[in-house]
Amino acid sequence: MATIRMYRVTRFVITPFNKFRTLVYSAVHSDKDYTQASIDKIELKKDDIIFSGIQPTSRPHVGNYLGAIKKWIELQDTPANLIYSVVDLHALTAAQQNPKSISALVKELTLTLLACGVDPARSILYQQSQVPQHSELAWILSCRTPIGWLNRMTQWKTKSRETTNQNVLVGLLTYPILMAADILLYKATHVPVGDDQLQHLELTRTIAKTVNKHYNCQYLTSPNVILGDAPRVKNLRLPDQKMSKSDVSTLTRIELTDQPDEIRNKIKKAVTDSDSVISYDPDLRPGVSNLVSLFSSFSQCSVQETCQQFEGANTEQFKEALADLMITSLKPIREEAQRLQKEEGYIDIVLNDGRQKALEIASKNMNDIKSIILNHDCT
Repeated sequence: MATIRMYRVTRFVITPFNKFRTLVYSAVHSDKDYTQASIDKIELKKDDIIFSGIQPTSRPHVGNYLGAIKKWIELQDTPANLIYSVVDLHALTAAQQNPKSISALVKELTLTLLACGVDPARSILYQQSQVPQHSELAWILSCRTPIGWLNRMTQWKTKSRETTNQNVLVGLLTYPILMAADILLYKATHVPVGDDQLQHLELTRTIAKTVNKHYNCQYLTSPNVILGDAPRVKNLRLPDQKMSKSDVSTLTRIELTDQPDEIRNKIKKAVTDSDSVISYDPDLRPGVSNLVSLFSSFSQCSVQETCQQFEGANTEQFKEALADLMITSLKPIREEAQRLQKEEGYIDIVLNDGRQKALEIASKNMNDIKSIILNHDCT
């Protein structure tokens, strides 16, 4: 059985080790840099609990796969306990989200996760809203969370600026508290996240320590962070932005179940620049650099090796090679998704089974938390 090795740090420091990185830092909820401290190697154990979630806002794309889903699958080869959630309550914060489509998107996302290799026999896979303890704990945590902490969140600042004051949703502000509840409900020891969620994980640790201190109890965990080494995949049309499921145009992303001609067309139309040389410079050449990163990730070679491989080739030739690579790489996922679509009722069975397993854990832990909060019973 494969072992995923990581580093433990007392403050924020990024040090790769066997594809994954763990960051264990003091609970700081600002967006400033952190100082490096001592490092010692740790390994995932059978009593470790890993929680991670993904929003059903649209079909998952290659950025989701490289940044999260691929990691979920690899973690199945460790002895840790895995809890994966389709976080449909978080998806409600999307202003353009059609409520009628969420149920369908939950099933479509679940199908894609299974097609990618998420195994219900080795992990718990369930729908967040079907476990009411998430919302219950979120309310309890909100009662110990100062609003100033939420106002400091970078994502809140960014998203609230994109909306007129009259239309800013409260859910955008309190989103990190629900995220903290998702994690703390299962007493997670590790959480795989992208770097855009690090600040929310810091807040989760801060809330856990605050609640523990207030009630003189050490029940809530302070989870470690697992970061992958995959670079953030950028928008194919606006390469200064990350690839997003919620973008209106599907030309901005390559979805995992796209047909070959769709993949080829999207790569062909991906924004680059007037220089036909294949090089990697995210600051000066974000478009072509994004494509180089994609080729590197799917071919499992470095960006330097990719550039060397295509020395003398032009952008059109490189795009053609990238399209061929991605079509081949995504073929097993696409074919497995097509097979699963024919198994009527299977997705419901998987989600119902995952719900029962998640409920068993969540109910016990929530009862413990309520005993502490309402009865001050830390036994």
